[in-house]
Amino acid sequence: MDAPKLENLVQIPAVWDRMRRVEARLAEVSTSDYRFLTDIAQHLLLAGGKRFRPLLAQLAGEFGQPADDRIVDAGVAVELIHVGSLYHDDVIDEAGTRRGTDSANTNWGNTVAILAGDFLMARATELAADTLGSDAVRLLSRTYAELVEGQTLELQLDFDLNHGPDEYYRVVEMKTASLIRASARVGAMAANATPATIEALSAWAWELGVIFQITDDALDLVATDEFLGKPAGSDIGEGKFTLPLLYALSGTDGPRIRETLAERPYSAESIDEVIRMIRVGGFVDQVLEEARTRSVTAASTIAELPPIPSRDVLSALGDYLLAQVEQARA
Repeated sequence: MDAPKLENLVQIPAVWDRMRRVEARLAEVSTSDYRFLTDIAQHLLLAGGKRFRPLLAQLAGEFGQPADDRIVDAGVAVELIHVGSLYHDDVIDEAGTRRGTDSANTNWGNTVAILAGDFLMARATELAADTLGSDAVRLLSRTYAELVEGQTLELQLDFDLNHGPDEYYRVVEMKTASLIRASARVGAMAANATPATIEALSAWAWELGVIFQITDDALDLVATDEFLGKPAGSDIGEGKFTLPLLYALSGTDGPRIRETLAERPYSAESIDEVIRMIRVGGFVDQVLEEARTRSVTAASTIAELPPIPSRDVLSALGDYLLAQVEQARA
């Protein structure tokens, strides 16, 4: 079953006009003088994706001067950072696929994949320096540092059955919420939105970033391989124990889950059994309820912003992410 379409939620023609320009700029900025590097750097860019982060930049830009061309570059910069980080993540996780295609490390090896990720990160910084200004460069640099810190903490927690929700949320905040917040913030900055508006959008995007990761983690437990574009249950296989599993460890089946995950590597049958116990115990529903509460909080942070169409979209995005999970398991 297909995921809900963002196009149905975001019915603002100017936003999609700018998103088309984002696509063109992504191809332009990710081009190297060396064709080999261009092919690798554009491998994931051309594989698609929702372009969620650049879309947030465009939506945030609606609260300022949306005709400003810098909003397009704001979207390009955050997507380059996001995709660059995916190259690095796939090397660390030894991932074989990404977005329904072979990962860069599978095609070209770890060293080349890391270099391609570095290239995209460097291009993002260069673009920000050229068109977005020093405040944006500082924001994006600080955000990338948070991504690295989050990745480092996550690695320390891999296969650790003794950490809890607090550590999970800290990783989510640094690895996911930080860049989603930066996406909205830099889009608003590029549009010369007021300081109060920028802060409200940043607070909203922080909550949305946590919702984004919670729902993505839930999808890994309820969706099919085809829906995900990668093997279902891959988080467990990689030793990344997300919130539903952490809650399940304190439930009735907690001892059985610990016993099942005590020996590595995990078989497909073991992963399926752990997923079954998590679902039956209601722990996916428990984390989705937490995400719903955060969605209400997120909407409240932008309630005082001007009642333009973009505000309605932002208020509905939390529910959109939750609807993806419901549709995936329908």
